Amino acid sequence: MKVKCVLCDKIESIDDESLIAKRLRNRPIHTYMCKQCNDRIAEKTNLRIATGNFRFNRPKTEDQEW
Repeated sequence: MKVKCVLCDKIESIDDESLIAKRLRNRPIHTYMCKQCNDRIAEKTNLRIATGNFRFNRPKTEDQEW
């Protein structure tokens, strides 16, 4: 299966039977990102987290006592 990176428009081939290929076929909202772009984003995110100015916008969960 040929896929195109959404950031750098690089075209790559992936195995038709892989989990990534199945997700791309069955759910059109999923997009493909090449290894280099994925690593670059992960590195920059980790640098932002290390500065202390990065906030996760996750809902606060309240512990329920049974």
